[in-house]
Amino acid sequence: MAHIDRPARRGAALIAEAESRENWFERLRDFVGLGAHPTARDDIAEALEDDSDDLSVSTQERALLRNVLALRDARVDDVMVHRSDIVSVSEDVTLGQLLQTFAEGGHSRLPVHNGSLDEPKGMVHVKDALALFARGAHDGRHEFDAAAVDLGARIADCDVVRPVIFAPPSMPIVDLLNRMQSMHQHLALVVDEYGGVDGLVTIEDLVETIVGDIEDEHDDEAVASIRADGDGGFIADARAPLDEVAEAVGPSFDVAAFEDEVDTIGGLVVTLAGRVPSEGDEIEGPGGHLLKVRAADPRRVIEVGIHAGPERATHESDSAGDAADAA
Repeated sequence: MAHIDRPARRGAALIAEAESRENWFERLRDFVGLGAHPTARDDIAEALEDDSDDLSVSTQERALLRNVLALRDARVDDVMVHRSDIVSVSEDVTLGQLLQTFAEGGHSRLPVHNGSLDEPKGMVHVKDALALFARGAHDGRHEFDAAAVDLGARIADCDVVRPVIFAPPSMPIVDLLNRMQSMHQHLALVVDEYGGVDGLVTIEDLVETIVGDIEDEHDDEAVASIRADGDGGFIADARAPLDEVAEAVGPSFDVAAFEDEVDTIGGLVVTLAGRVPSEGDEIEGPGGHLLKVRAADPRRVIEVGIHAGPERATHESDSAGDAADAA
């Protein structure tokens, strides 16, 4: 047994020696003030978890502080407007078309491209477009004459396109916020490693990560992203959060298996179909529910209908009948 015990004792001695050295190093680090002491950030986070009244901070202030602490881990692709939702214009559009796009979209800034969003040229601000219109209407005249404005002029020839910032999807939003502030820019395009545009970020998007949604008089009226269809089913915007859809539909619509893969009902439909489905396509969803694509384009799902599938509808009908008989 001695020849077996000797290696074991030697191994135990080596482990003890290593632990002793580690403890000695920890003591030395603490002695010179380099110990792993809690940071101010840790102290704030711990204090915010304390729900007692000892900390004179309101619920709203707690939420703001938590959002500020979370900024360090947030990336640009967490807050960007995705490419499919970007409203943009070609540099070949006319002043009249540009003004119409501003009026219909309700945006104050639009990306400008050379025929494709992957060939960005900059951005145009609505106030520059209106200033150009006003100059054309006056043009040395004492009275304002809108009919004198050349609405057919190409914006590429009108000196209204401004430079735009480019940022990678992985960029921390704190870094982008600092950059946008220092460069006095309010809009950035998110580009991938090949130069393709993935999305768009505004100063407002970044600020909203701290203070929550900001709505002004130009924002569209809120439309319910999930609503009953009057026939026992639901209609959902494809961007509706998956957990909110599940809550609206009920426990039979169990999406737990997909929560790590997708965030929206549209993402669930694409995942289940294995492709971007076409308008009118039907896909079997969780719990036997039927997911019908009510609206789509070649790149994305826009609206989804959610109904009980035939088997679930029959089961629910039988259950209702049994309950009525029991009563």
